[in-house]
Amino acid sequence: MTEVLDRTGARTDGAAQVITGARERIDALDDRIIGLIQERMAVSAVIQDARIASGGRRVNLAREMEVLAHYRDALGKPGTSLAMTMLELCRGRV
Repeated sequence: MTEVLDRTGARTDGAAQVITGARERIDALDDRIIGLIQERMAVSAVIQDARIASGGRRVNLAREMEVLAHYRDALGKPGTSLAMTMLELCRGRV
């Protein structure tokens, strides 16, 4: 159990077990979040393709501002940074 204690930073077996279980849950949540972002990227590509095909621009800055506000309102200032990264991922390649 010493190896588990070292990996978790815990000082007791019980704490190490809690941390190990919680980390497994976080890993599963991260996998779901990545999958959702990939799904969002695909949906965003459909929107961009439709907008470009109709003669519009690839990016709608007003919509991006709405998304930034939504994340900021839900998560505070760090939400803005998270939204900016997500929007960058979803803009696709020029």
